[in-house]
Amino acid sequence: MGLILLEALLALVILVGIVWWTMFSGRHKGELPQAPGAASDPSKTAVTKPPTQDAAPEDKIG
Repeated sequence: MGLILLEALLALVILVGIVWWTMFSGRHKGELPQAPGAASDPSKTAVTKPPTQDAAPEDKIG
């Protein structure tokens, strides 16, 4: 029983270590500033329509 609890505690410590590493271990001074004119403003991004699919030649009548 004690071995199972020890193994569960070790798994929890590893999980907390992985979460801490991914959340708080980054650049020393935070994220790099974005360049001026970057596409961070959604109102300035181009809106494109998805490409249309042409019908296959066998689907066309004529």
